[in-house]
Amino acid sequence: MFQSMNGYEEAVEFLPATDTKKVEKRGPKVKFVILGVVIAAALISLMVGLLVWHFAYRMARVQKVYTGNLRITNYVFKDAYENSSTTDFNDLAGKVTDMLKNLYTSNPDIAPHFSECRVTAFSEGSVLAYYWSEFSVPAYQEAKLDNAVLELKIQTVNLRQRTVLSVDSFEAYPVDAQLARTFRTSSCSYFLHAKPGEVTKFFTPGFPNTAYPPNMRCQWTLRADAGHVIRLNFKTFKMDICKTPAGDYVKLYDSLSIAENRLMMTLCGSYPPSYNLTFFSSQNVMMVTLVTDDKGRQPGFMAQFTQVPMTTLCGGMIRDSGGVITSPFYPAHYQANRECVWDIQVPGNKLVKLRFNMFYLMEPNNSDATCPKDYVEVNSKKYCGEKQSFVVSSDNNKMTVRFRSDLSYTDTGFTADYISYDAQNPCPDQFTCNDRKCINKARRCDGWNDCGDFSDELECTCTETQFRCVKSQICKPKYFLCDGVNDCGDNSDEANCGCPDNTFQCANKKCVPQAQKCDQTDNCGDGSDELGCPAVVPNSCSDLAYKCKNNECITKSNPECDSVKDCSDGSDEDTDTCNCGRRPYSRKTRIVGGVNADTGEFPWQVSLHAKNTGHACGASVVSPTILLSAAHCFQDAQGVRYSDPSLWTAYLGLHNQATRTTSTDVQQRSIKRIVAHKYFNDFSYDNDIAMLELSSPVTYSDFIQPICIPEKTHNFPVGKSLWVTGWGALTEGGSGASILQKAEIRIINYNECNQLLENQLTQRMICAGFVSGGIDACQGDSGGPLSSLESNNKMYLAGIVSWGDGCARRNKPGVYTNVTQLRDWIKQNAGL
Repeated sequence: MFQSMNGYEEAVEFLPATDTKKVEKRGPKVKFVILGVVIAAALISLMVGLLVWHFAYRMARVQKVYTGNLRITNYVFKDAYENSSTTDFNDLAGKVTDMLKNLYTSNPDIAPHFSECRVTAFSEGSVLAYYWSEFSVPAYQEAKLDNAVLELKIQTVNLRQRTVLSVDSFEAYPVDAQLARTFRTSSCSYFLHAKPGEVTKFFTPGFPNTAYPPNMRCQWTLRADAGHVIRLNFKTFKMDICKTPAGDYVKLYDSLSIAENRLMMTLCGSYPPSYNLTFFSSQNVMMVTLVTDDKGRQPGFMAQFTQVPMTTLCGGMIRDSGGVITSPFYPAHYQANRECVWDIQVPGNKLVKLRFNMFYLMEPNNSDATCPKDYVEVNSKKYCGEKQSFVVSSDNNKMTVRFRSDLSYTDTGFTADYISYDAQNPCPDQFTCNDRKCINKARRCDGWNDCGDFSDELECTCTETQFRCVKSQICKPKYFLCDGVNDCGDNSDEANCGCPDNTFQCANKKCVPQAQKCDQTDNCGDGSDELGCPAVVPNSCSDLAYKCKNNECITKSNPECDSVKDCSDGSDEDTDTCNCGRRPYSRKTRIVGGVNADTGEFPWQVSLHAKNTGHACGASVVSPTILLSAAHCFQDAQGVRYSDPSLWTAYLGLHNQATRTTSTDVQQRSIKRIVAHKYFNDFSYDNDIAMLELSSPVTYSDFIQPICIPEKTHNFPVGKSLWVTGWGALTEGGSGASILQKAEIRIINYNECNQLLENQLTQRMICAGFVSGGIDACQGDSGGPLSSLESNNKMYLAGIVSWGDGCARRNKPGVYTNVTQLRDWIKQNAGL
């Protein structure tokens, strides 16, 4: 057939039938060949992959290191065993090494992988041998090796070439191979033996003149004489902040091997000198290790240790009607592997109860429910973890108290009072909580959980000044309604507090038209309608907007020093302005024995001493030469010219009044000039602020730092927690404190507080504390700081201790000078 295409003719030929069949058969054969090639390639790839996996991964060698100790009962410890270079040490070490080799090579699950082992130390008991053993094992057999090594049990091992070692215990624990190898070859290794009646000191390389070097691996082997234990105390501890998983850290071992199950504590970060970093070993040995990362920035630590006689005295029979029991060595960390039992029996016609005042038995993976590690057991119930004060009582005149610590991780323990009481009258003239705790009857049904278990707030009839929470059914003061704080716990006190549609609810719960939000006018009265608004054009700032140095206005809440440059010129993050509110010792610490502040915890706190009077007022460091205090401290009275600067001496960096002239942390300055607010009212205490200029600048240190001054737009919301500090009276009319005191309080709604204080507040005042009373500033705290920890992790001066109706009275919270309202005065008079 011919077909014409583009002027050309193209011939198309049809093949004969026989040829057609041939063509039809050719297609399937090609497909089979291609399929075969693909399958073969896949099989080859699979085989290659399996071989790669087998040799590169499954057969890859993993280096495993185990450490531990074994007890040799047919040898007696001798002094020569302390020195690894002596013949006696090497002879016994050789016997132990041979024994371990025979032990490993006789076990088919261990023998193929054994590389080497070595004895690192000996100690008493009869002789404890510390060792490490290294293995090279295929990855797929790693778990099998772990099980085999950890299940090893030794009774008596016959050494073919030497003598017989009688071994009655054997411990083995896996450790990080690289870390173990580094410690074995470290040049930073020290061997120290305590001397009777003497204190032995040791410290990180370079301390205190230079920072410890980066990438350090150091260890200190500490020993005491037989029959003694080690008391280790860190006098200074300042390292880099704690990081996970790397970073700088110190580990303490109740052993001479770095076995994690004998780890007493891991330390990192910085601790104030007043924090009790004291530890006791359970035997006469201890090991301290130091690991640092690639940056060395801190001075490190200085530690000292002594030996004290080993004693098993703990617990015992008690037949007194009352007394105190504590964990061993409290408030130092208790020992590992200790058990104490107190058998308490008070006179037969009495009952007994135990009040725990401090309780710290924290340990990783120690469940409060089951307490499998460290615990206190009272009447067959276990207690562990970290708890507030609580009471345990008995229904008869007997009580058994058992304290138990396991082999690892120790804490500061507990202190408790045991008391005998009459069954019919457990709390004379007081209310008895469900746990037999006693509280003042006036605290019954007042809306506050004084008992700790709410039993003082159950089955109450709400008064006309109270309302009832929905879920808990507890009566609370009506002024808690709609104050922005979830006092009920179920938010029922904040329900139905909203504003109508098209209106805005202010922080003080006032309702204003939505159109008035962000109009640069304080329609709320508290400025909350102008917070969080978009930035506005320059030169049109309202009093509620943060003003940049280039006159740009920022209406974001608290923009200063939050590490975000809101101002185009970056003035809200100015280095000079933001270099404040830093606490070198800002870690959460435990206060043993009350409300003592830690040394350096509030480094802006100042003690002002009047001549022939002693401590009279507090103040705050805001610059090297300027302090802020309360104006009422410097009003002439009773023939004394308190306004005279020469009358005053400032002590900065002070913690204990008794050491103000001897502590090297303290800097003393006379006062050059006092400027009190000219509109201070000594009747209402309005504008209660004063500026003090020092005779010469102070040098900032870990114990002296300036607190940040908030801008007038800074917002401290109702309910926010703050810290009040000072050396004032501990009770109303009582004597002042020697150690700097601290108390955590919260801001109270201005309008409600004003009602409680009979309309005595002005806009230059803020109210803070607890309506229930019990926590407050007092005489001698005046002029001191009300410190607020903000989201940028800096402390701000929210207020200055000003006045109050008594101290810590119910319904009479404390009143403080509102620093934000006086920000312009501070700038004009202090230049800040």
